[in-house]
Amino acid sequence: MTVPGATAEAGAKRVLLAAPRGYCAGVDRAVVTVEKALDLYEPPIYVRKQIVHNKHVVRTLEKRGAIFVDETDEVPEGATVIFSAHGVSPAVHAEAKALSLKTIDATCPLVTKVHREAVRFARDDFDILLIGHEGHEEVEGTAGEAPEHIILVQGPDEVDDVEVRDPEKVVWLSQTTLSVDETMETVRRLREKFPKLQDPPSDDICYATQNRQVAVKQMAGECDLMIVVGSTNSSNSVRLVEVALDHGAKDGHLVDYADEIDEAWLEGVTTVGVTSGASVPEVLVRDVLDWLAQRGYEDVSAVTAAEESLLFALPNEIRRDLKARDGKEAVKIRHDAGSLH
Repeated sequence: MTVPGATAEAGAKRVLLAAPRGYCAGVDRAVVTVEKALDLYEPPIYVRKQIVHNKHVVRTLEKRGAIFVDETDEVPEGATVIFSAHGVSPAVHAEAKALSLKTIDATCPLVTKVHREAVRFARDDFDILLIGHEGHEEVEGTAGEAPEHIILVQGPDEVDDVEVRDPEKVVWLSQTTLSVDETMETVRRLREKFPKLQDPPSDDICYATQNRQVAVKQMAGECDLMIVVGSTNSSNSVRLVEVALDHGAKDGHLVDYADEIDEAWLEGVTTVGVTSGASVPEVLVRDVLDWLAQRGYEDVSAVTAAEESLLFALPNEIRRDLKARDGKEAVKIRHDAGSLH
């Protein structure tokens, strides 16, 4: 093994492997929620939107009996529906109730925290500047908590167009999966325009998003090529490619699977960086490492930015029914990596 940060011998092919990478606690919880629901209630189990933004995860759960729908009214009356990790608005909960659906809320607790912040600041009659991407499910869910108070700001370039009712009562919140650097630049620009701008009670960008970006920043300057494993609709995965290129990687690409890598990308490449978004199972990263090893990139060194051990409890409905079936309280459960091969 080479020492991370050491200069590779001339012409020696190597891989720098980011840590942490892949599943965060919120994704782990969401995937386990669908797996346990299929086990407890038997298929079909409906899921509103993709449970997490990863093609492989969705396809694998579909094979086990999960049915993914875009809207609540596509779920048969009285059936079981799981809300994705990205969260939903109160209007979606109301739709589900009207259809007598059994609901299981797999919203990431860190997204739920942002929802509660939106409700609180709206109650105090603040204008809420929500930094995020229009159309993203998480943004739609958060905005739905206080639609009369929320103004979407998609980045620094939109700050000049932002208007508020009272510059003395304005606060910013953010989507949890954004680029840390771009978000803070947006906040800086907003504060120049609104000096009384308040911060959220705690950082909205999730720990996993930040850790994965920090790891990429540490290694990007040494990488001729950065391969990020993740889906194109995964905001945090897309951001990792951007962060790599912004911090010195000569080239960077997002792939769902190893067979999407173009061998032409390796021309003249000595050091390849590899990481994965927060909704990516580790098996897909291992496939990429195997693909690279077959082409001479067998020397793999870890670049560790942080250690992660956080686990979230499963949704109340799942824990209750597991207890009823097994006669004991369900512990915090990690996803079985083998089930997504």
